[in-house]
Amino acid sequence: MAPYESESAGRRKATRYVVPVAVVGVAAATIGLVPALADSGNPDLPKISAQQLIEKIAKSDVQQMSGTVKISTDLGLPSLGGMAGGFAPGAGGSSDGKAGSSADPQSKLMELASGTHTLRIAADGSDRHKLSVLDDAAEYSVIHNGDEVWAYDSASNEAYHAKDAAAGDRAAKHREGETPKGVPATPKELADEVLKASGKTTSISVEGTSQVAGRDAYKLLVKPKQAGSTVGGITISVDAKTGVPLKFTLTPAGGGKAVVDAGFTKVDFSKPAASTFDFTPPKGTKVTEGDDLKAGDKSHAPKDMPKDMPKGMPKELRDAQGGGMKDLKVIGEGWTSIAELTLPGGQGLPTGGSASGDVPPEAQKFMDALGDHVTGKFGSGTVFSTRLVNALITDDGKVYAGAVTKDALVKAANAAQ
Repeated sequence: MAPYESESAGRRKATRYVVPVAVVGVAAATIGLVPALADSGNPDLPKISAQQLIEKIAKSDVQQMSGTVKISTDLGLPSLGGMAGGFAPGAGGSSDGKAGSSADPQSKLMELASGTHTLRIAADGSDRHKLSVLDDAAEYSVIHNGDEVWAYDSASNEAYHAKDAAAGDRAAKHREGETPKGVPATPKELADEVLKASGKTTSISVEGTSQVAGRDAYKLLVKPKQAGSTVGGITISVDAKTGVPLKFTLTPAGGGKAVVDAGFTKVDFSKPAASTFDFTPPKGTKVTEGDDLKAGDKSHAPKDMPKDMPKGMPKELRDAQGGGMKDLKVIGEGWTSIAELTLPGGQGLPTGGSASGDVPPEAQKFMDALGDHVTGKFGSGTVFSTRLVNALITDDGKVYAGAVTKDALVKAANAAQ
């Protein structure tokens, strides 16, 4: 089959509409990582173009589903036992110094960023979702039911509870058929949004068929045309009947095993039982109450944001800007985009022996294991590497980061002089 190809300004824009809405509701932080390890056979399906397949995905109105997902993530980070988990936001306590909860989703779900995990998921509309991470002898679950959010860790017998103040607004908009301004409303418009951002950076094509969790699927391949990206390609297996993505695999440009390989091993598109989303803390459970967030509350929005903040910039970098990062800008375009910013104080990272700060030995060990000293016209600095995202921190406090090679970061730093 002759592949249909189009070009996209960046992978976020190109893949925004290839994630099932129902599953995103279950776990926005993890569903982009959903591949199926139950892959067998190449079913004989009618030929379809990439544009038609994107329209099929956009047309999918599946709001009810349940299933089992296997997720394997290998960013190439050094194995430091559970130490890295201590660096996660919320780990070991809250920002105000009070004791945290082992059931807090903010830190608990960070564990999905490495290793292999089995998840059970369920979704029923926009406000009923459940995600459970299964271990050999324990289970961690996040349950969203209307305006109630619960998280429970059976290993520690701790629970985390919060109110979802925005649930009522979402439900009202859903009933009224209201969509935010600027959001495409038809499948054709959704597909056009993916394709009209075409540039010279991305190839999108249909590359054969597969079976995922016993269901026939088309394989959509999204890959960069630019040299210098650490991304080799993204393959998304799309259910031929419903248009729901069933498998997601991200392969690195350097070869080897997938950076992310996740997918359904079992999937059911019938309505889950209402009791699936019920939760009452078991007797003796330690319950931590989260803050009640008011709809539209902007008190935690980053301050001093630049007016020309690039669209599509990761939330983490936007938040970092609010915490004192300066002069954030983007170099290049598409898959080889590099974020450039300045650290507070105009100096590089402190070391264990520096006068600028006292770095714990564990953190220093972690940084040294990732770091690679480099020099150039810009001076000197350290590149911290994973199999996907690399970051150069110069000794004078500049940061260059992106899904690009080390050479691309050095080249960008030299050109900025």
